[in-house]
Amino acid sequence: MKIRLGYDIIFTHPQPTPMLLMLNIHYSRASHILIPDHMRTSPAGNLTQYRDTFGNWCSRFIAPPGEIRFSTDALIFDPGTYDVQDPGAIQHEVSALPDECLQFLLGSRYCETDRLMDIAWSLFANAPTGWARVQAICDFVHNHITFGYPYARNTRTAFEAYNERVGVCRDFAHLAVTLCRCMNIPARYCTGYLGDIGVPKDPAPMDFSAWFEVFIGGHWHTFDARHNTPRIGRVLIAHGRDAADIAISTHFGPCTLNKFEVFTDEVF
Repeated sequence: MKIRLGYDIIFTHPQPTPMLLMLNIHYSRASHILIPDHMRTSPAGNLTQYRDTFGNWCSRFIAPPGEIRFSTDALIFDPGTYDVQDPGAIQHEVSALPDECLQFLLGSRYCETDRLMDIAWSLFANAPTGWARVQAICDFVHNHITFGYPYARNTRTAFEAYNERVGVCRDFAHLAVTLCRCMNIPARYCTGYLGDIGVPKDPAPMDFSAWFEVFIGGHWHTFDARHNTPRIGRVLIAHGRDAADIAISTHFGPCTLNKFEVFTDEVF
């Protein structure tokens, strides 16, 4: 299966403004890329790139005053399989976890483990460990939060999502990540493309999607508390502790978003 994906995003800045952008497909999918997702800028400018501490591909750019457009149109091969399921995956003792997993047990900007610890243990202490416990957390979050784009707020934390019971995909992911960490399961926040492949088409405009991964059974596994069902065609852009680590764009100055379009379509 082939998937055409990309974006068309326009910002306006009143002055020269340094930016960081995280819009490239994750290196783990590099061998699947058929047409590269090179970032185009209009007007053209000096775009430099680097890898962050999580291994994500990031871009630096100084936006000129006025309107700046970022776009790409890429093609990627996808096996067309659903997210991998491994119900037998075990939960590791903290003392047995690889060093690189430990940071994904700690609280972070949007994932307040200290505020949700008692709640998590009251809800999931008796749930089976490993895959079943993570699925129990997904089931709870999926049913606890009502999804809706009008509920979007970029300052909402996991604890606030738990109390407000509304949000978008990032809120589902933040709450699930936090509850997993409270239960000593390493969890990291992910963002990327997820089109309506193998499911009825969503009439709402396409957006980047958020999900999460947990380290159980010796591997990182994908979970999605918003949809709470395996999906086809998930394409990772980046992962980190939470949305603060992998913001699509960061502006070091004032800006206005004028256009935001994302597309992810199966090519027949």
